[in-house]
Amino acid sequence: MSIVDSILMHMFGRPQGILGRLGGIILAFTNREFTYSVINLLDIQANDKVLEIGFGPGVGIQLLAKLASAGYIAGIDYSEEMVEQATARNREAIEAGLVDLRQGSVESLPFEDNTFDKALAVNSMQVWSDALVGLREIRRVMKVGGRIALGFTPYSGQSSTGLTEMLTNAGFIETHLIEMDRSFGVLAIKP
Repeated sequence: MSIVDSILMHMFGRPQGILGRLGGIILAFTNREFTYSVINLLDIQANDKVLEIGFGPGVGIQLLAKLASAGYIAGIDYSEEMVEQATARNREAIEAGLVDLRQGSVESLPFEDNTFDKALAVNSMQVWSDALVGLREIRRVMKVGGRIALGFTPYSGQSSTGLTEMLTNAGFIETHLIEMDRSFGVLAIKP
């Protein structure tokens, strides 16, 4: 990995230290609209239980808490710095018991089977240790009929090639790719 790649990974991929904190501030502004677009694909209802993987600075969590105001929003992020920023941004919703943010890995989610109605990840799958294992773990914690949305901007470096097949291999159905300007998303359902 080059020095530039290492810096970018510490800022945006798996934010760490001062670079990670700075990256979180940048992400809060640059990814906000795209994150909202991915959330809108899920048609969040007031009572939904929603999981966000790689929530970063927590701007998506903030919107999810407004949309699912009588539900439950949980998030997992690898980065301690992002958990801190997202916690600060969502303190009231956390104190009210609506939001639960944790540090951890998508490959080992700390949630019970069949918990969530909806799940999403924006610009994070490309840094998971094992994407297929992560998708299977998300499927495990989702309810039957639950919907998942994955979103990627051009900066993610993620290719759309093979994504629908990967979701199918993880046990999802009705997978389809959605082009969004220069970005894209993938939607699927847990059978």
